[in-house]
Amino acid sequence: MSRGRFITFEGGEGGGKSTQARRLAAHLCELGLPVLLTREPGGSAGAESIRTLLLGGRGFDPVAEAMLMFAARRDHLVASIRPALGAGMWVVCDRFADSTRAYQCHGQGVPEEAYRRLADLALEGLAPDLTLVLDLPPATGMARAAGRGLAADRYERLDAGFHARVRTGFLAIAAAEPGRCAVIDAAAEEEAVAAAVREAVARRLGPA
Repeated sequence: MSRGRFITFEGGEGGGKSTQARRLAAHLCELGLPVLLTREPGGSAGAESIRTLLLGGRGFDPVAEAMLMFAARRDHLVASIRPALGAGMWVVCDRFADSTRAYQCHGQGVPEEAYRRLADLALEGLAPDLTLVLDLPPATGMARAAGRGLAADRYERLDAGFHARVRTGFLAIAAAEPGRCAVIDAAAEEEAVAAAVREAVARRLGPA
């Protein structure tokens, strides 16, 4: 059995990552592919417990926060992602390691060396086959997030400067790894974004 494919959605708040991940997963299922739709932080029992800590009201030192993100990611990888890929499934994940790099390194100042050491330990070389960066101005994304009618999580309550740095971080990651990353204009209508996502998957990976 061949290894499955690993697709991640990244970007700032309000970019539609969860919606587009669900739409892509449904599309791949319609093509007859086995799919695992998952998310971070979370995606496994242990990681979901850590998610509650991370998104709640209590803040952590940025390095401690990055460590918790990678603890959750390690459990997610071992319990969910790696078994699914080994079974030949297509894994569609709402956020992965790039979010830690953008939020904790670019947004909160965690040194890149600390990120690399945590990533080396937790991921053991695993990287997505394709990362779709849903990009839009932070003000637009925050307005969308506020319009969902849900209580803002701790990251959504951070200031505009933080969200600007996060966007810069994601675009820098995409520019540094164009073979892995595709930037999608998330300011477009939902259907147009979904079409752009399918086109990127078809161009890079073949089936969509």
